[in-house]
Amino acid sequence: MMLFEPDILVVGLVAVALVGLSKGGLGGAFGLLGVPIMAVYMPPLQAAAVLLPTYLVMDAVSLWSWRGQWDKPLIQVMLPAAMLGIGVGWATVSIVPDDIVRLIVGIMAMLFVVRSVIFQYTDRIDTFSQQRPWLGHFWALISGFTSFVAHAGGPPFQIYVLPQRLDPKIYTGTSVLFFASLNAAKVVPYFALGQFDYAVLTFSIVLLPAAVTTTFLGAYIVRRMRVEVFYPFMYSMIFLVSLKLIFNGVMLGN
Repeated sequence: MMLFEPDILVVGLVAVALVGLSKGGLGGAFGLLGVPIMAVYMPPLQAAAVLLPTYLVMDAVSLWSWRGQWDKPLIQVMLPAAMLGIGVGWATVSIVPDDIVRLIVGIMAMLFVVRSVIFQYTDRIDTFSQQRPWLGHFWALISGFTSFVAHAGGPPFQIYVLPQRLDPKIYTGTSVLFFASLNAAKVVPYFALGQFDYAVLTFSIVLLPAAVTTTFLGAYIVRRMRVEVFYPFMYSMIFLVSLKLIFNGVMLGN
């Protein structure tokens, strides 16, 4: 298969644009679509390998855009456990079915959204996820694992962090730092799995301008979102992510 055929190039640009909007802070549902769109034309693992270098560049842009705007205690609680999750994912990637992982994560995310809506419409305060470091360790471990084996680390991260009700800028900056660290940690395992060849890296370089442009665009939009708009939007994105994960887990697992 030639990566530089016109249809594959167009699909790659669309996938990178969606991921770039997500990296800029505009919700995880966009980013979740990147690998599945490209996987129509190539093996999923190769699609992930094509996108990973662009992820790293988009992460660098996002880190600069949201520099200094992150929650240090949350990062200290979650990042070490997430790195452990990546290690577990690397060790088990050949025996854990990706679609089963997607299905489980999708169900967890759907239940999280339903629970949040119940709290909202019964005027109750969702305090279970707030200031509980052990929950942060647990969800970060799951996030690192699912990020590696199924490219679905966003929902577990959001299940713990969204109830904290951070300022949208702090939430986005914390998310950017967290996932930038995870993506950097994936480089060595991907090399070890033999996914970075000349064609893949060259194709990634071609996609970089679109990646950078859409990342700035996502950051621009988020900076102008009010809190009362940002959080309903984010919960809607998680709902869409959960539907996509459940669909993939059920349909592709059959």
